[in-house]
Amino acid sequence: MACISVWASAAPKSFSFSRQTFPLLRQTQSATSLGSCSIYTRKVGENVFNKCKGRRYIYTSSKRLSPCSIIVRLAGEMRAFDDTHSPQEGAKQERVEFWTRIGKSLEVAPGSLGFKAMVPLTHLLCLFAPFCFSWDAVGVAFGLYIITGLGVTLSYHRNLSHRSYKLPKWLEYFFAYCGVHALQGDPIGWVSNHRYHHHYADTKNDPHSPIEGFWYSHIGWIYDTKSANERSERPTNVADLENQFFYKFIYNTYIFHPIILATLLYAIGGFPYIIWGMVVRIAFMHHVTYFVNSACHQWRNRAWNTSDLSTNNWLIALLTFGEGWHNNHHAFEFSARHGLEWYQLDVTWGIVWALQAVGLATDVKLPTNAQKRKMAFKNSSMETIENMQSLK
Repeated sequence: MACISVWASAAPKSFSFSRQTFPLLRQTQSATSLGSCSIYTRKVGENVFNKCKGRRYIYTSSKRLSPCSIIVRLAGEMRAFDDTHSPQEGAKQERVEFWTRIGKSLEVAPGSLGFKAMVPLTHLLCLFAPFCFSWDAVGVAFGLYIITGLGVTLSYHRNLSHRSYKLPKWLEYFFAYCGVHALQGDPIGWVSNHRYHHHYADTKNDPHSPIEGFWYSHIGWIYDTKSANERSERPTNVADLENQFFYKFIYNTYIFHPIILATLLYAIGGFPYIIWGMVVRIAFMHHVTYFVNSACHQWRNRAWNTSDLSTNNWLIALLTFGEGWHNNHHAFEFSARHGLEWYQLDVTWGIVWALQAVGLATDVKLPTNAQKRKMAFKNSSMETIENMQSLK
């Protein structure tokens, strides 16, 4: 005997028939013969269709029907399901989709259309800098460079990406908001990319892998839409941030925050403040940050025997408040201190140390001597020799 069933598919007004019977809902049913088919009966007033999508449902009837009647009744109930199922939910879904499209078009993150347009636009607008030079505009740019740059290093990188130390929430959010105005993306996206970088360091899955060439690791990866889409399909690695309202709010409203800052700068100092305080600052900060991805994976020296190509570069460290000691960082990525030697200037670590001294920074992580011995080239070589001898 064959049975008639209905699939409630994601596409509206579409259904199909199957010879299998697999009811999901427990209900009192009895079979009524109709030629070579059987249809189920149900209680009067029992709804055939559930509001959930993607499940399988059994069509039921309380009386004997002809095949034509079955088709007509199925079509009528499907129309009723589509048209009257939930107008409020339909309208809400349309609003969500609308704002999702708006947010996607305004997204500023590597691989997005907004970011691809912003990079050449900022460089083009930098051509106006000599024509609207003033020392106060340069001072504003320098001050914002320090504030927003430390927002990236203190918050985005060492606090959020690696949890190298803990801060009170109000201070954590304040530093993160400073990083927002570096215009390198929202905290969720930035942290996700950086965690992927460490997980796949210097491999083809690294978001800005140096094996693809210097310019790809420096700025080309921003234009690699395919790679960005592949990263978005990976399992989330930022659930700790996605569960916090503040970071979700910044994610959904990101583009408006630098617009507000630009409006304030224009109101205070006019066009020169926009060019120097926003455009020149952002373009310069982007390049020094990207040099950590490119130059610090190819140039200068290596102090630790890491499995990647990371290097220490004093010039990049000077421009990025200590981030240029990149081989140190890849050897001990949990460490709140990147300049591990007394002569390695690390401004970010100095601020963390000061915050710890006054009790605001807690659970500050640093590498132990045993961890340093393990990662040192000499000891690593000796361990390799000892392991080879033990195998003999």
